[in-house]
Amino acid sequence: MHASTPDVAADVAPDAPVEAPRVVIIGCGALARELLALTKGIPGVKVHGVDARLHMQPSRIAGAVEERIRKTRAVYGDDVRIFVAYADCGTGGTLDAALEREGVERIAGAHCYEFYAGSAAYAALQEEELGTFYLTDFLARQFESLVLVGLGLDRHPELMDDYFGSYRRLVYLAQTDDDDLTARARAAADRLGLAFERRPTGFGQLAPAIHHAIAGGS
Repeated sequence: MHASTPDVAADVAPDAPVEAPRVVIIGCGALARELLALTKGIPGVKVHGVDARLHMQPSRIAGAVEERIRKTRAVYGDDVRIFVAYADCGTGGTLDAALEREGVERIAGAHCYEFYAGSAAYAALQEEELGTFYLTDFLARQFESLVLVGLGLDRHPELMDDYFGSYRRLVYLAQTDDDDLTARARAAADRLGLAFERRPTGFGQLAPAIHHAIAGGS
């Protein structure tokens, strides 16, 4: 099963009549459910996703986001307000460089683990145990396809120690109170041979960032 972006607005054909939204949120597909929940029922707001599988190839994220920004402006006009729901996500600053060229802001942080947990709480987790592997709701759902298949461990299980030998625990940063997802996350920890912890985070810093963007932040 591919880690596709569920229920996110599809591309609009250039010749289709469209009503320009007030705000377009361009976000990682891994945040699709959360972004749709945060924007549900708010008029004039659209969510467009970028394939979550690019996290396996972070060097491609900046280009994909920049392309999505340009497509959005081609459809809705150059004046449409855009906010990017991505952290740096391993791009090494290339995403920020692309967003500076386009004049678009993003959510603060190095990755979604930081903005879900909160910067201080994430730093504390790292201080407790540097060898921590993190899951979110999305990654708990997609562990098999994104982690095991994505890293080739389904075909080469002998590489498990190469990838995860330095980890000691798996921390599930839970956006929802879902017994099935908790069971999946625990099974993932068992599969990797790691201690398991669950930390409820809700939407963390994602929620105020999106609300601020919709309200017309600076």
